[in-house]
Amino acid sequence: MSKVALVTGGTRGIGEAISKGLKAAGYTVAATYHGNTEKAEEFKAATGIHVYKWDVSHPDECVAGIAKVEEELGPVEVLVNNAGITRDGMFHKMSFEHWREVLSTNLDSMFTMTRPVIEGMRSRGAGRVINISSINGQKGQMGQTNYSAAKAGVIGFTKALAQENAFKGITVNAICPGYINTDMVAAMPEKVLESIVSGIPVGRLGHPEEIAATVVYLASDAAAFMTGAVMTINGGQYIANG
Repeated sequence: MSKVALVTGGTRGIGEAISKGLKAAGYTVAATYHGNTEKAEEFKAATGIHVYKWDVSHPDECVAGIAKVEEELGPVEVLVNNAGITRDGMFHKMSFEHWREVLSTNLDSMFTMTRPVIEGMRSRGAGRVINISSINGQKGQMGQTNYSAAKAGVIGFTKALAQENAFKGITVNAICPGYINTDMVAAMPEKVLESIVSGIPVGRLGHPEEIAATVVYLASDAAAFMTGAVMTINGGQYIANG
């Protein structure tokens, strides 16, 4: 029986590539989504990947959703915390609602999704938690104080959880993608996109499959000695220390 991997925000963009990559590597994949049911059903029909709808910012929905996944597919052995939103704007004009929405989905979800699976991983003596942060959680980004704060928090969460669970055979790592060629990025105005690409030393946007390949590695037995790591995949746009 193949291992079960749960990917939040797993039907679109980077999450879609991660879900497909894990399935190709032999995992039984459950992909969550929140908004677009039509897109999720199309994804399910095209890939055969199981899809589940809930809001990762709501603790009760996460507990119920994860219980359903484990009842139908088996215990979650790989958790990929990928779901995220943006509500961009300059801080001096930002509403608390937009601050709270981003922190709830992007950072609170580290708790709401990981807490229901961590005890099972500990009891089995094995598990993988892979958190998708961002280049902007490392360097900050004008107009994204909410997003940058949340994604920086993901990095701190990763390092602390890794230390708590390493002796239980559980690894916890983070990936910080740069600008990736998803529908969201492709929809940017042409001049803005050109400006972004000009600041990337390799001269292009990243591919979702490049993030997915790193997730597949971190989920594998080959990565058993890697925990607490923060992996930057940004084409050289930002080179982090250590």
